[in-house]
Amino acid sequence: MSNTAYESVKLARANNRPTSLSYITSMFDDFFELHGDRSFADDTAIVGGVATLHGMPVTVIGIEKGRTAKERVHRNFGAPNPEGYRKALRLMRQAEKFQRPVICLVDTSGAFCGIGAEERGQGQAIAVNLMEMSALKTPVLSILIGEGGSGGALGLSVADEVWMLENSIYSVISPEGCAAILWKDATRAADAAECLKLTAKDALTFGIADEVLTENGLGSDAYYAKLSIKIKQKLDALSNLTTEELTEKRYKRFRKFGAFDTIAKEDL
Repeated sequence: MSNTAYESVKLARANNRPTSLSYITSMFDDFFELHGDRSFADDTAIVGGVATLHGMPVTVIGIEKGRTAKERVHRNFGAPNPEGYRKALRLMRQAEKFQRPVICLVDTSGAFCGIGAEERGQGQAIAVNLMEMSALKTPVLSILIGEGGSGGALGLSVADEVWMLENSIYSVISPEGCAAILWKDATRAADAAECLKLTAKDALTFGIADEVLTENGLGSDAYYAKLSIKIKQKLDALSNLTTEELTEKRYKRFRKFGAFDTIAKEDL
């Protein structure tokens, strides 16, 4: 029996769910973390660096929530500041220069909405990422491994393909926030979750996600091994495209979002 939308939300937020660092340490070899945005600071909510995947040099970037209370505070609960998005973009530009594919692991309830983040240009940092990623001349694969909240998730999700774990979510707002706005009652989060169509199945139906990944064996060595092979195969296929083919395909992928067929007048 499939989960309800809000059950998927709770599973996406579960404390025992593997975080980005779990995937990075289990799937990639020789990971070397790089720090800082060269403008303000290093954002610990975003972990990024260079690694190898079955012998292929790659750049991997993940939004990290942490597992323990201490880790979650250190990682700002996976809510990136603008310097995090600028660090991610710096690493993506570096990947483009050295022709390394980019893998993004997304797990955030949203970008940090503190006063300091707004003063340092949170909205602009995300917007620049969207623009730059859309034209990045190297393959980009984004995988939603937990929560995909609003622009905070989108800032690392303009990719050639977007994959979602079956109990991950992708939404413009949290169910609680939506319920508080629509009905002035955050306890109606389950109703809001159904309305938001935020599940991986919904995203696949709308063409927002390209593939939904099973969670059978999630967190096991066998699971990471199988997923790493799948990622390598996809990156090999994308790397065979010319730069023009790659960017044009990515452009068309996003342009078709929200497209609809014109209804003939006689059908009205």
